[in-house]
Parts: sequence; C-alpha cells; structure tokens
Amino acid sequence: MLSETEKKFSIIFSLILISELITGSHPDYEVLHYICKPAIVISLLVFFWIHSKRFNVKLRYLTVLALLFSLMGDILLMFVDRSPNYFLFGLVAFLVAHTMYISVFLLHRNKQIYPFRFSAILIVYGLGLYSFLQDGLNDMLFPVLIYMLVILIMVNTAFLRIKQTSSLSYKLVFIGAITFAISDSILALNKFNTPIAYSNIGIMFTYGLAQYLIVLGILKHR
Repeated sequence: MLSETEKKFSIIFSLILISELITGSHPDYEVLHYICKPAIVISLLVFFWIHSKRFNVKLRYLTVLALLFSLMGDILLMFVDRSPNYFLFGLVAFLVAHTMYISVFLLHRNKQIYPFRFSAILIVYGLGLYSFLQDGLNDMLFPVLIYMLVILIMVNTAFLRIKQTSSLSYKLVFIGAITFAISDSILALNKFNTPIAYSNIGIMFTYGLAQYLIVLGILKHR
C-alpha cells in the first residue's frame, strides 16, 4: 500500500507527466516543454532523497546517480534536432543510468535463482527488436547494440530481486524495468525503423511511468 505522502506525490507526479505529454507534443509550448521534461526526474530525485534516509549510503547514491544521469539524458535528447551528436551523448547518459540501476538491483539479488528461461525470453526479444532496427542503424549499430544489451541486463537484474525484498517492491521495480525497456523500444523503432504516430506520447508516458515505478519500488524495499 502507498502511504499518504506517496499518494500525494503520485498526484503531483502525474500532473507533471501529463503536462510534459501535452507540451512535448506541441511546438508552441516549447519553453514549457523544456521545464516539464526535466521536472519528471527532478521530482523523483527530490522525493527519493527525502524519503530514503533509512537506506545505506551505497543504495542511496547509486539510485541518485541513476536519476542524475537520466536527467542528463533527458536534457541532451531535447536538443537532438540541433545535432545528431546529442542523441549519442544522451544514449551514453542513459547507458550509465541503467548501469547504476543494475548495481542497485544487484544489492538485493536472489543468489539461488538462475533465470535461464527468463534470460532466453529477453534474448529472443532483443534479437527480434534488432531485426527491425538493423537496416536503419548504420553508424549507430555498435552503440545501440551495447545499449540494448545493458537494458536487457537491467530487466534481468530486476527479475533477480524475487524473494529478496517485499512483494510490492519487487513488483514495482520489475514492472518499471520492463516498462523502461518498452519505452526505449518505441524510441528505437521510431528513430531507426518507421516513424510511429504519437510516438512522443508513448515514449514519454512509458518512460515517466517506468522511472516512477522503479523509484517507488526501491523506496518500498523491506
């Protein structure tokens, strides 16, 4: 269950995310978009820092780093129209963010679990996604493959938290990790395959939801 504070934050976060979905879809609201998009992660960062004091330093700082690099990635991707280099820099920032999340999830890893079947499913998914992307990757082939590998590892490590944390924490983080992978998949398909109608809304909704679920799930660890 969510506490009253978490419920209130969830309402505030929902308003921020909805504002970004609106402003990010209309060129006339560009200035507001530059405020609303970073506010998604900034709000989570502030909320996490305030309510994570009971955790050890390693978990706190790894999560904060994950959010800071996510924020950096968000800002860089806002300027991708000005130079293709911003996309690569943003990719690197999110790559580091995912690595930080992997480190957080491994702190609560169930060492008795060897997820061969789940890993096989992720590999099949990754190969399927790559088959749609390969013709459009060109010079981005290596960076995108590395990124895909890291995010699939993140989903896998989220899965490995089973029975090493509370049921609610596990479900929130696991669903959040999967949602993050979905968000990145939509982004990749839209950029390297075929433009998707209303892709910005789909990408940002799943991205915001993923970050929210992961942060809340970490805070629910018991």
